[in-house]
Amino acid sequence: MTVHDSSAAAILDGEEGGARVPARTRRILLWHVHGSWTTAFVHGGHTCLLPVTPDRGPDGRGRARTWDWPANAVELAPDEIRDGEPDLVVLQRPHEIDLAERLLGRRLGRDVPAVYVEHNTPRGDVPATRHPVADRSDIPVVHVTHFNALFWDCGRAPVRVVEHGVPDPGYRFTGEEARAGVVLNEPLRRWRVTGTDLLPALAERAPLDLFGMSVEGVPDRLGLPPSRLRVHEDLPQDAMHDGLARLRAYAHPIRWTSLGLSLIEAMMLGLPVVVLGTTEAYRAVPPEAGAVSTDPGVLAEALRAFVEDRDLALRTGAAARRAALSRYGLTRFLDDWDRVIEEVTS
Repeated sequence: MTVHDSSAAAILDGEEGGARVPARTRRILLWHVHGSWTTAFVHGGHTCLLPVTPDRGPDGRGRARTWDWPANAVELAPDEIRDGEPDLVVLQRPHEIDLAERLLGRRLGRDVPAVYVEHNTPRGDVPATRHPVADRSDIPVVHVTHFNALFWDCGRAPVRVVEHGVPDPGYRFTGEEARAGVVLNEPLRRWRVTGTDLLPALAERAPLDLFGMSVEGVPDRLGLPPSRLRVHEDLPQDAMHDGLARLRAYAHPIRWTSLGLSLIEAMMLGLPVVVLGTTEAYRAVPPEAGAVSTDPGVLAEALRAFVEDRDLALRTGAAARRAALSRYGLTRFLDDWDRVIEEVTS
C-alpha cells in the first residue's frame, strides 16, 4: 500500500523546506530540555548555544542525537559559555536562573535579557499556583498554550503566548492495520497523569499499539495480551511516525498535560485523533479532526469507528492534518518567536 492516497495528496502538502534566516540573528543560550520543542526552536536560524557536559546529563545534553538539527545549533562546554556572549537566555527550569548567572557572570534581566518558557501545566493548588518568576518584572514568561497562561499565576512577570510549532513529518497515513496508536512516556510511573488506567477500556473497543519510553511493562500491569496491546519501546522519532501511520487512529488519554506534541504529530501524519477533553485539547482538535470528550466511553466508541472504517479514518485524518498545519505549523511558530526575541533584546 502506498503512503499517499493520490486523491488527498494535493490538499495535504506541508510547509516549504529550506534554511530560515531571520531579519536579525541573535545568539541564544538555552538548554536542551524538551526534545520536540527544541527541535522546532533551533530551526529559527538564530545561533543556539547549547551547553554540553561529558555525561550529557540534564544540564548538558547538547545537540540531539535522534533528530536532525541544523548547524546553527552549537554545543558549548560550560566553561565556554561566558565567551559565547549570548544576546538572550531562554530559561525552561527554575534552577537555570542561578545556573546561567553563574556560567555567564552576569545578572539575567539586567545585564543580559532572558525569557522563561513555561512548558508545563501547574501542579499543586492549581488555580493559585504561582510561577517561579512571578515576583520578577524583568523576565517575561512565554507560555506554550493559552491554557497554561490562564492557569499559572505569573504575578508581576510579563506574559506572552507562543503556541507550539511542529516540524512537519509529512503525510504518511496508510491505515493498513486495524489498530490505534498511543504515545506515552513513563506510563507506569505517571499512571493517572498519562491516563494509563484508561487504556483497558479503550483496548476493549480497538486494539492498541503503545509507543514511548518505559512502556515494556504496561501489558503485564494491565493484564492485556499482545492482540489488545502491543508496545514499542523508545523508537527513534521517524520510526515511531512510520509505525503510527500504519494504524487507523491515534488515542490521547492524558489527563494533565500542557499539550502533548505527539498529538499534533499524529494529526500531521494524517491520523484521526480521539482525545481526552482536558487542558488545551478543545483548542487543538476541531470537531472534523476526530473526537474530544471527557467521557472515556465516548472516546472508546469513536476509536472503534475509526479502526473499523478505514475510509472514515482517511477523511477525518486529512482534516486533522489540515487543522494541525494551520495552527501548529513551524513557520508561524518561528515568526511568533522572532517577534518575542526582537521585543526582549531591542
